[in-house]
Amino acid sequence: MNTTKKKTSSPVAPYLALGLSTTCRGISKRSDIKRNLRHIENMVHAAMFVVSINMPVKIIALPEGAISGFTDEAFDMPHVTAARELYIDIPGEETDILGNIAKHYNTYIIAQCKARWPEVIKDRFFNTAFIINPKGEVAHKYAKNHVFARERSCMPHDVYDIWVKKFGDGIDAFYPVLKTDDIGNIGTMVCNDGMYPEAGRALAFNGAEVIYRPSMAQPITGNGLWELQNRAHAMFNNCYVIAPNIGPYYLHPGFEHPFDVAGGNAHIVDYQGNLISFSASGTDTVVAAIIDIEQLRHFREMSLCGNWIKDLRTEIFKRMYEKPIHPKNMWITKEPLQHEEHDEIFRENIKRLQEMGVYTPPSRHYKGSQFIHPMKDRKMRAWEKMRDLFWGDKGLEE
Repeated sequence: MNTTKKKTSSPVAPYLALGLSTTCRGISKRSDIKRNLRHIENMVHAAMFVVSINMPVKIIALPEGAISGFTDEAFDMPHVTAARELYIDIPGEETDILGNIAKHYNTYIIAQCKARWPEVIKDRFFNTAFIINPKGEVAHKYAKNHVFARERSCMPHDVYDIWVKKFGDGIDAFYPVLKTDDIGNIGTMVCNDGMYPEAGRALAFNGAEVIYRPSMAQPITGNGLWELQNRAHAMFNNCYVIAPNIGPYYLHPGFEHPFDVAGGNAHIVDYQGNLISFSASGTDTVVAAIIDIEQLRHFREMSLCGNWIKDLRTEIFKRMYEKPIHPKNMWITKEPLQHEEHDEIFRENIKRLQEMGVYTPPSRHYKGSQFIHPMKDRKMRAWEKMRDLFWGDKGLEE
C-alpha cells in the first residue's frame, strides 16, 4: 500500500475577477499618463460600486494600452526616444497610484504598460505586465515575449544573453507566475503573446491557474480569433483566462472622435474553455466572473479526461524548437529598427522557414504587406514634428 502523504495547499475562497475596458488617450510625454490614470481610477470606483455587492473582488485587470496608449507604434517613433520620453519605471509613480487603489479595495490589480528595465539594459523599453498586491506593492513583472509586426518593444529574446545571465534560462525566466495563498497562481501574457500556444503552455507548466491576456485589435477580435485563442489556452491548460480589451482610443488630442481599435469583446473563460463573462461593447465596460481555484484544483486532480497536461509525451517534442527562426540578441548593441526596416526581418524569417521545409513556397511570388506611413510629407515624419503638430506644448495633463 502506498502510504505517501499527498501534498495539500491552503484553501482559496471563491472570488470575483473584473476586467475593465477603458477609453484611452495617446500620450506625447510621460506626464500625459496622469489623465489616463484618473480615468482608470474612476472606472475602478464605478465597477466596484456595481459589482462588489455580489462577492469579494480580488482581481481587477486592466487592458493593454489603458495607461499609455500606443504612441510609439502609431507614430513610428524611434525606440530610444520612446524609452526616454514616454515610458515608465516599475515600480514608479504610476504604479504607486494604482497601488493606492489596490490598498483601498484590498485587491490585486493586474495591468500593462511599456516600461524601462534599467536592471537589464539601458535605453530600451519592454511591453510589461505587472501585478500589484493588496498592500500596494509590485509583486510580479513580466516582459512580453512576442510582438506583432507594428510593435517594436524590446523583448527578452532581443537581449537574450543579458536576460539569461540575469534571470536564467528556465521557463520562469520568461514566463514567471505569481503564486499566492489567497487568489491562486497568476500568470501573465500580453496581446500578441496569445497567438502562440507555447505561451499558455509555458505558464501552465510554471503552475499558472489564472492567465491574464489583455487587448487585441481588429480584425482579430471581430472575427472571433481572440476569443477562440483564449478559450483554447484555458481548455488546453485548465486555467482561467481574464481578457480585458482596450476601449476607444484617442490617437492624439486632435481626434474629435476616438477610434474603436479593438471592437470590444472582453471576456473571462473558465478552466474548461467555457465563456463565463462577455461584453460586446468596449466603451468603458466591465466583465466580471467568479474564479474558483479550489474547484480547478479538484478537477486537475480528479479528472482523467479534460486534464490534458497529465498525458503529455514530452520526449517526442523536445527537438521541435532546436533550429532558430527569429534571430536572438538583435537589440543589445543596435537600436530597434523602425517599421519599414523591421519588416525585412520578418521577411527573412519567412524565407528561413521555406528553406527549412516548414513552409512550401507558392508557385508565384507577389508583393506582401508593407508599412505605409500616414504622413505623406516626409519632412513631417520626425517624431518632434508630429508631436508638435498633434499635441502642441500643452500635452494632456490638464
